[in-house]
Amino acid sequence: MAQLANRYTRTKKLLGQILKEMGAIHEGMVQEALAHQRTEGGQIGQILVKLGHLDEPTLQTALARQAGLEVVDLDQVQFTPDLLGRIDANTARMFNVVPIRQEGSKLVVALSNPQNTALLDDLRFMTGGEVEGVLAPQEQVDKAVEKHYGQAQDSMRTLVDSAINATEGTPAAKSGRGGHVDLADQEAMANSPPVIKLLQYILFQAIRDRASDIHLEPFEEDFKIRYRVDGALYELESPPRHLAVSLISRVKVMSGLDIAETRLPQDGRIEMSIGGRPVDLRVSTLPTMFGESCVIRVLDRSVVSLDIEQIGLREKERELIQKLIKLPYGIVLVTGPTGSGKTTTLYSCLNHANDVGIKIITTEDPVEYELQGIVQIQVNEEIGTTYANCLRAILRQDPDMILVGEIRDLETAQIAVEASLTGHVVFSTLHTNDAPQAVTRMQDLGIEPFLLTATVEAIIAQRLVRRVCQECKVTYEPGAEVLAELELTQAEIQGKHFAYGKGCRLCNGTGYKGRTAIYEMMLLTESLRDMILKGVSSDELRSQARREGMRTLRESGLDAVFDGVTTVEEVIRETMMV
Repeated sequence: MAQLANRYTRTKKLLGQILKEMGAIHEGMVQEALAHQRTEGGQIGQILVKLGHLDEPTLQTALARQAGLEVVDLDQVQFTPDLLGRIDANTARMFNVVPIRQEGSKLVVALSNPQNTALLDDLRFMTGGEVEGVLAPQEQVDKAVEKHYGQAQDSMRTLVDSAINATEGTPAAKSGRGGHVDLADQEAMANSPPVIKLLQYILFQAIRDRASDIHLEPFEEDFKIRYRVDGALYELESPPRHLAVSLISRVKVMSGLDIAETRLPQDGRIEMSIGGRPVDLRVSTLPTMFGESCVIRVLDRSVVSLDIEQIGLREKERELIQKLIKLPYGIVLVTGPTGSGKTTTLYSCLNHANDVGIKIITTEDPVEYELQGIVQIQVNEEIGTTYANCLRAILRQDPDMILVGEIRDLETAQIAVEASLTGHVVFSTLHTNDAPQAVTRMQDLGIEPFLLTATVEAIIAQRLVRRVCQECKVTYEPGAEVLAELELTQAEIQGKHFAYGKGCRLCNGTGYKGRTAIYEMMLLTESLRDMILKGVSSDELRSQARREGMRTLRESGLDAVFDGVTTVEEVIRETMMV
């Protein structure tokens, strides 16, 4: 098998060679693209398109030839109800595929991404037969899926009933707690087409609703499935308790985890394409009293903006961030609890700084999004690839800018300080409630005050608040009770706009759609550095920073309320009056 794979690798033609044989480009264009790739990275085909040497349809044709796929024109295909019925609506929309013909027992489907042929394996499971892929233009596939499957969909109830029938009679179905299920039964249930369809539906719905996390939680009498959307958890219709084993086993199979091991926590990763776009799923399993609990973190690049203009910064805050990015050396800390958007802020800063003339290296746990032109390192504590060890090695790689995913111990903090003192800009995160408390936290870790004042340039605290849905947004005049809670007077809110969402189809009745960040930015001025050296409290630091113009998280949140961006309830939930 290994020899066959090696022979395939050797004989597979290079994309540039295929394009030259097609007469689409010449050698000079290939060399120009390769030079561009060496300096900025990226895929050779997309670089040729970017340079204007190639159009997208020609690139797709060449990629199809490289993958050994036939290219078809969907406008010439006759779609029949029997043919379309071979793939259900949820699967067609999730994988962005459409069946185009039946050849004996083999189903031929059109897909738009020649590099996503792995989905054919899932389709083989789900249809119970042989499936072959052909390539069609993205626009044609999108149009065909919308035309033939746009309105149709299987309900959660239908898919659950199918999964119940498929697992009926198994040991898990006979026991209220899942019982003992041997490995063969687990594998059979995990690979059952109805179970696969049900899980695909759950994933598709979550990603369509822009969920950040999917929770699969078995309890003594029931099995809960919940999505976290814009920071809030919503529960789906609960499947029967015994389906927990089947669904979680399927997740473990997809993420390459050991389905026989149910006593230890496990972490895995699933890369899949949803509706034609790549989505990265991070899987975490945890043994509980009533079986394994599974949480899937959804990393969908298409719904996260890594543009510094789009992350909720006000004009003065954006100007400050841009100055910090251009620092010749120093440490910039971003603080906040888990899920407060720290990573997105840091990625946006790196994205803004990313240039061929700047060497940027990151060390993260995990690497959430891949950034072209930036060297990214995945922390792996089990084999000794710790933040501290990575950071030591990074300093020997001639970087200009460094991102440390989190400063969590003295060793990492010391090396970050050393990197700053030797002429590097270091971005990192801490878990503290506000900006002034980050100073106390660094001292708790063991960093001396004189080193802190010599290296830290700014501390940014942030929170995420839900945005008012623009479709059902309503403005109103706040009552005396609301003003009292915010410690505001009627005079202070003159000309301000308070808003809330009534709830509509677009926001699923919640009144909120999306989230934005609010910030507290503390620059370490000379007066603040002197106070840190004197060992003053975080409360005194906060008071001085406010006198020098720092806006607290509560003040930043109130500005968002006055702009009609979020609600009073959101700001009260996420911030404290100081």
